[in-house]
Parts: sequence; structure tokens; C-alpha cells
Amino acid sequence: MPQSSVVVSFQGERRQVPSGKTVAQFLTEFFDRLPGDILAALVNRRLVMLDFPLRGHQVDLEAVRLPSRDGEAVYRRSASLVLAESVKELYPEARLIVGQSLGKGYFFSWQAPFPLSFQIVNSVARRVDEICREDRPFVRRVVTLEEAETIFRAAGQDATLSLLASYRSSTVPLVSCGEFHDIAHGAVAPSAGRLKGVAVLPYEDGLLLRFPRNGESASERPMRPQPKLFAIYRETRRWNEVLGVANVGALNRVCLSGEISEVIRIAEGFQEKRIAQIADAIAAERNRIRLVLVAGPSASGKTTFIKRLGIQLRVNGIQPVGLSLDNYFVNREMTPLDSDGKPDYEAIEALDLELLNTQLDAVLRGENVAVPRYNFLTGMRDDPHRSTTLHLEPNQVLLVEGIHALNPRLTAAIPETTKFRLFISALTQLTLDDHNRIFTADARLLRRLVRDRLYRGHPATRTLEMWNSVRRGEARGIFPFQEQADLMFNSALVYEPAVLRVYAERFLLEVPREHPAYTEAYRLLKFLSWFVPIFQDDVPHTSLLREFIGGSAFTD
Repeated sequence: MPQSSVVVSFQGERRQVPSGKTVAQFLTEFFDRLPGDILAALVNRRLVMLDFPLRGHQVDLEAVRLPSRDGEAVYRRSASLVLAESVKELYPEARLIVGQSLGKGYFFSWQAPFPLSFQIVNSVARRVDEICREDRPFVRRVVTLEEAETIFRAAGQDATLSLLASYRSSTVPLVSCGEFHDIAHGAVAPSAGRLKGVAVLPYEDGLLLRFPRNGESASERPMRPQPKLFAIYRETRRWNEVLGVANVGALNRVCLSGEISEVIRIAEGFQEKRIAQIADAIAAERNRIRLVLVAGPSASGKTTFIKRLGIQLRVNGIQPVGLSLDNYFVNREMTPLDSDGKPDYEAIEALDLELLNTQLDAVLRGENVAVPRYNFLTGMRDDPHRSTTLHLEPNQVLLVEGIHALNPRLTAAIPETTKFRLFISALTQLTLDDHNRIFTADARLLRRLVRDRLYRGHPATRTLEMWNSVRRGEARGIFPFQEQADLMFNSALVYEPAVLRVYAERFLLEVPREHPAYTEAYRLLKFLSWFVPIFQDDVPHTSLLREFIGGSAFTD
């Protein structure tokens, strides 16, 4: 017999309501009206739309609001749908293709029989604003797989059709905001009226869909140019197109056809060529460059990159000498505290900048330097007799890697003419289809999750719990300085999610449903389900990916 009522736990209260009441109905009764900043909800830690029916004996309910991380994801997905609908209404022969995250927004390339003009961008921006002001509802429905294919075929959405080619459910959840239909990859807002502050702007040869931040409208917030980041994104996109795997549907096709081995070899070849070009750029200025600084966020593959770069430098007759910033930590009692009163080891003030700069200046002038050794057990430097001597020969460069390597304060005493800065990150340009991008940070999170579980003994719950703190440190210590890099290296491999799925899916399934990390684990499991898994056999042992799945030729 169907359950007639359900107990809902919300904001410290427990209320019994009729089974089948939607989240929106419950929240409307709870607050007397539905608050405008609530975009979606967590039901038993799973992200759902507000039309989700409450069923079962007991439900734990949380409202998803801006500016929470989940709320921002819902907002961005909803705004992207409104943009797609606006273009479909005004320019049905045009094709928008989602690209990178840029300027607190998403870049979209434009494909049409006519070029993109300021007038076109302005008309699209006006239509987006009109749809939001009319508070057009987002409609979700479930159709059969065959019905979905008919809809997308008629709309010319070939990339979405390709994505469904390996889909193994008999039904497909769809969402629409008018005539444009999309697969419901996640929750969207109940209606477009909740998307306050979105802006559509021209950018390069495409357009930028910008989102509000901290209550400030996107149109009011200044745009910080990121030409180097944009260029590396575009280069990677071209690589993917050369490989014929610009989206997940195409990647799944080559996995199933057996062509994936060739794709892996070419993708790895692209990266090796790029590393060689970076080494050549350093060699071309060997009389000037004595200090190579490498920065990148967590799980970007810095360890393997540096070793492969070292090989290419040696090919050019340059011997890299590494210097670890870990040895320059201040004694633990001097470590600055974060907002929670805990030691902040990721703050630049956690390093002895004065000693570091003094020693860098000395070694670059040809002097011998006694590099300290930091003891992580005691939280202090070891006795001076345990220090190591560092001397730089004429054919050598000093290579320093760390979270703050691009921050000018780290090497303030060193002349700029002697420095060469590198930024590395996994900036995936693979998309689910034309309208749904893959979060660039997810590539790194999956790498770290697999590595932590396989080689550091950390369960997925710990990695997921720490991730927000890691991201905050990166946002503060790395990303503001990335445009100061002389060159950027994208460590993302187009095929890697299919390999990581084999490991990550198993580890994510270990996360208990009652654990706070389950929300993120559930989201990642849904994301990974779109990939045809491939085994590691064809992954070269020199690949950056081996740093995370094991079997690296560079393991000490």
C-alpha cells in the first residue's frame, strides 16, 4: 500500500505532510511564500528541482540558495538554457557551442551562415532579459529514449544524439525553456525570473554568458582580460577537434570502435610536443633565464610535468636543479591562522620569504647556499648540520615548484629578467554536448580522488570533504596570478575521464548516503555514467595520468 504521509526534517523542524507533496509546495507552506533565492533543494543529500515529490517514511530536506556552490551550479545551468532558447528563437540556423569558464561566465563559440556582430549579441542579450522578466517556467519531463532521439534529430542537435548513442536507460529526463530541449543533466531553477543579474556580452569571436557574484550584477562587474588562459583553451579545443573527440559522444564512439588506442597516442604526442616547445623557449633565452617557476593547482600533474620538462631541458643542454619550497616553511608556531583559527599552511606568509629571497639571490650570483631542511614531524627546521649545499653551474637552471610560484612576493628580490614562469592545470575542453560543459575542476578532483584512495590511504569521503578548502586556497594563491605566466601548459587529456571512471566509480560508491560528502559523490557518479570506461593498458607509462592511476615511469 502506498505511503500516505512523509516526515520532513527541515531547518531543525520535523513536519508530517502528505506523500507526493512537492518541495516547492512544502517550502511555500513553511515560509508562507517561496523565497526568491531558493533555486533547488537537497532531498536526502541528492540535488533535485523544486517540483520533486516528497515520498518515503522520512526525508531530510535542505534548500539550495545562491550563493552556495550547488546554487551557483543550478543558476549557471538555468541561464545557459535561457541563452540557448534565445538563440533558437532569434537565429534558428545558428549553432552555439559551450566552451570554457572565463570571466566568471561561460564562453560560447558561434557557428552560423553569417558572422556574429554586436547587433546580434545585443539582440540575444535583450531576449535573455525578456525571458527572465516574463518569468518563463523551466519544464521537466521524462520521455522514452526513442522520443528523445526524435526530438534532438529534428532540432539538429547531433552532439546530443551522439551522447545518447551509448545511453542504456529506456527513458531520458528532458528540460526546456520554450522550444529548446536539453537532457536534464542536473537541477534547474523553477523559472527564469530567478536569474537576476545575468549578462550576455561579445568576447573575441563568440559571446560570453556572465553570472552575478556576491549580489553584484554581471553587467556591473568589471571584466578582467585573460588572453593567455583563453589562448590555451582555444589551442586545446583545436587539439580535440583534430582528434575528432570534441564531446563525450564522440569519445564514446572511438572507445567502442577500438580507435581509442590511436587517440591516446596522438593526445600524448600533443602534450610531449608542447613540453618540448616550452623547453625550447627556455633554451632560446638560456643566457637570461636562471630561475624557472612552476605553479599549478592540486592534481594538475606538476610532478610528472616537471620530470618530463627536465628531460627536454637536458636535450637542450640545460641541467635543471630543483628547489623545494617545503623547506622554507616558518616554524609551526609562527604559521598564520585562517578565519577558523587554524594554521593556514597555504598562505604565502607560511613561508620564510626573507630567507628564501636571500638564498635565491645568493645562489643566482654563483654562491654556495646551505638550504634548510624542514621537519614536518616537529614543525621546525632541522639543525643546520642537516642542511644541503646548493650551487648553480653555468649550464644549470633553478626550478622552483609550488602554489605561490607565480606570486611576485615569493621572489621579490630576484630580477625579473632572470625568471621564467609556467602555469599548469588540467583545463579540460571536452564537453558533454554543444550546450553542457564539464567543470574543469572536476578533472582534477577525480584525479586526486583516485590517487588519494590508491596511494595515500584516504577514502573518497576525506578527499571530497577537503576539496572546498583546497579550491579556496587555489583561488587565493594561484589563479589571480596565472596571467603573469610566460607560458601555460594544459595537462588535461581528452580520454582521461574514461580511464578514471574505472577507479573513481568504485571509490565513490563507498561514500555512505548519510555522509555530508554524498551530495558531491552522487553528482560525480551521474557525471561518470556518461562515459564508456576504458582500461589503462594503452596509457603510456610516461603519461601525466600515470601520476594518479599508478605505473608511472617517473616513480622514484
